[in-house]
Amino acid sequence: MAPQMSDTEKRDSVDADSDPLTLDLTAVQRYMCGRLPGFDADVTATKFQNGQSNPTFLLSTDAGAYVLRRKPPGVLLKSAHAVDREFRVQTALQDTDVPVARMHHLCEDDAVIGSSFYIMEQVVGRNFSDPALPELTSDSRAAVMDEMNRVLAALHSIDVDKIGLGNYGPNGNYFVRQLDRWTKQYRASETDVIDDMDALIAALDAQMPVDDGQRGLVHGDYRIDNMIYAQDGTECRAVLDWELSTIGHPYADLAGVIMQWQMPPGREGRGLEGINRRDLGLPTDQEFIASYCKRRGLSGISDFGYYLSFSFFRMTAILQGVRKRGLDGNASNPEHAARLGAFVPEFARAGLAALTGKPH
Repeated sequence: MAPQMSDTEKRDSVDADSDPLTLDLTAVQRYMCGRLPGFDADVTATKFQNGQSNPTFLLSTDAGAYVLRRKPPGVLLKSAHAVDREFRVQTALQDTDVPVARMHHLCEDDAVIGSSFYIMEQVVGRNFSDPALPELTSDSRAAVMDEMNRVLAALHSIDVDKIGLGNYGPNGNYFVRQLDRWTKQYRASETDVIDDMDALIAALDAQMPVDDGQRGLVHGDYRIDNMIYAQDGTECRAVLDWELSTIGHPYADLAGVIMQWQMPPGREGRGLEGINRRDLGLPTDQEFIASYCKRRGLSGISDFGYYLSFSFFRMTAILQGVRKRGLDGNASNPEHAARLGAFVPEFARAGLAALTGKPH
C-alpha cells in the first residue's frame, strides 16, 4: 500500500529564513502591537517545517509564545487555504468537548503581509506520528486511542446550529457531493485509463447509501498526528489542521481513520497493517468503531464498507493529482510525486475490495 501523505513533519521546526515562504515579521509586529501582549518588544519567528498548505510559524515574545498561520502568498484557488474558516471553526469549538487551540486574532487585510493570517495560542504537549505508539506502554496506548475515539465522537455529537456553524457547509447528501467533486478532480488529472478506478467510481455511485439524515461538523483529515496530547498524560489538548473541515457526514472522518490504519507500519505508511494490536494494547478496527458507536448512541454502521471504500477513492484521486503535477513538472519533488502516483491503481483496488469486505 502507498505511503500515507502526512503533515506531521511540518511541526518539526526549522529557521524561517531557510524557507522561501518567509514571514515579514516587522509587518506582523507593527500590526499586532496593541492588539496582543508582547508585540511591543522583540519578537522572533520560527517556521514549522514545510510540507503544509498553510505556512505556520511559532512567534516568541516577552509575553509568551503564539502560533501564526497564514495563507501562502500568490494567486490561489478561490476556496483554497481558507484560514478564515480555520479561525471560525476553532473559535466556535472553544469551550466544547472538542479541544482546540484558543484563537486570538484574525487579520483579513492582505496588505499587512501579503495574505490573510490568524494568531492562536501555542498548545504545548506531545504529538504522535506513528499510530502504533511505540514510545508508550500498552496501557497508555489504549488510553491514547480511547481519547482519540472520544474526541471524534464528541466532534460528531456537536449541535452545529448551537455553536453558530449551521451554515459552515452546504446541505444535501455529503457523499453524493463529494463523489461528484473528486470524480471531476480525478478526470481533470487522469493520465491513463485505470479500469479499477472506473469500476470504483461506478460502484460508489450505484451503491450510494440512502441518506440517513446525519449532518454535522467533520474535520476532513482526522488522524492521530493531527492531535496534541498532554505532555505527561493521555488527554488530548488540541486537534489541529482544520483546513478541510466542513458540514458533512461523520462517517467520512471515521472511515478515514480506519483507512490510515490499513497502511503499512513505519515512517512512511504510518499505519497498522499486519501489527498484532492486541499485544500492543491497540484497538482493532471493529473495536474502535464499536466504541465510537456506543459514545454516539448508535446501534452500528451497516454500510461501513462503503464509507471505507469512499476514503480509498478520495485518496486515489488525490494521489492521481500529485502524479499529474509531477508529470507536468509542477511538483516541488517530482521523484516523490512519481513514487506516490505509482500507487494509484493499488488504492483503486483497495477501494473496490472495501465495498465487499469488512474492517480488520
